[in-house]
Amino acid sequence: MSEYLKKQFKGFFGQENNTIFFAPGRVNLIGEHIDYNGGLVMPCAITYGTTLLTAPNNDGIFRFRSIDFPETLDIPVKEFYEKTGSTWFNYPLGVIHNFIKEGKKVQGLDMLFYGDLPIGAGLSSSASIEIVTAYALNTLFNAGFSKLELVLLSKKVENEFIGVNSGIMDQFAVTFGEKEKALKLNCETLDYEAVDCNLGENILAIINTNKPRKLAESKYNERVSECQTALNALQQELKINNLCDINSETFEKYKHLIQDNTIRERARHVVEENDRVELAAIALAENRLADFGKLMYASHDSLKNLYEVSGVELDTLVDFCLSYDDVIGARMTGAGFGGCAIALVKKSSFEDFSTKITDYYTRKIGYAPSVYSSHIGAGVREL
Repeated sequence: MSEYLKKQFKGFFGQENNTIFFAPGRVNLIGEHIDYNGGLVMPCAITYGTTLLTAPNNDGIFRFRSIDFPETLDIPVKEFYEKTGSTWFNYPLGVIHNFIKEGKKVQGLDMLFYGDLPIGAGLSSSASIEIVTAYALNTLFNAGFSKLELVLLSKKVENEFIGVNSGIMDQFAVTFGEKEKALKLNCETLDYEAVDCNLGENILAIINTNKPRKLAESKYNERVSECQTALNALQQELKINNLCDINSETFEKYKHLIQDNTIRERARHVVEENDRVELAAIALAENRLADFGKLMYASHDSLKNLYEVSGVELDTLVDFCLSYDDVIGARMTGAGFGGCAIALVKKSSFEDFSTKITDYYTRKIGYAPSVYSSHIGAGVREL
């Protein structure tokens, strides 16, 4: 693939590239809709992601090209940039904007992006693009940012430049991911622990519903607001900064403070899901995959019934997994409203699983899903 990309780069820009960078996508193994509630999540980097080829130019122009999208942008180096429509190049443009805002010197650059992550599937294609750009700029222009500072800068791009109220998990996972490890990350303190994730005879299956979903236009921001409402109610009697500052037992004691039943159920999901991450980390560390699988199913059930971010497409995938003997556990991953489910499937059964879940889903939904197998991979790097 890299020879093909090098040839494409020369075709676009008339010069050879001199660097190649890669940032993975991520799946969240468990701990969904927790990152903006100050709790624990457990993402891992995957082997799919975004590749960025670069070379400096003497024209003082940033040139954005993509193998995946027809839109291009040539824009001079200047003091600030603004988002233009909903085009892919807003993500790297936002990163450049923030570098300049931080007083970093940049110069003209030819950039070719290629991604093998399905867009809008909940695998963090946007964070992957942001981080690969930030890491490349940091390296090429000797900006001196730490990895954590790149994570925070890229999150700011997502929140302020793009306009999505997402938490920090996606950028963190694609930066700090480690091979065959899950990251148990505290989204409030940013302390994390790399937990051994030995899948043994199993493989991580990623099943894309192929239902189009746009996070900025979904009900994601509505859920963020509902959680804030629940927190405000609990703060009448509890000194807490986030919903995840309490456990399930404390929630039961104070849930009466939340008058609205829907808001109460949203908060219940968050608190119980946070507890599940603690249990999942212990199960993985002790190599109890069957128990980890049960927690995955419990997580999906909560996201479906309490948080209401699943949908018939994701539920159809998880229902099939429940009926398939060689699946240990499955759940929706990402923000929901479409996107992907993940499953732990016996390697030797993957082809059969892929065929049968495709048939089942197509019969029920009317179009096919896409099924991928992935290993747990490493974070952003120069190739």
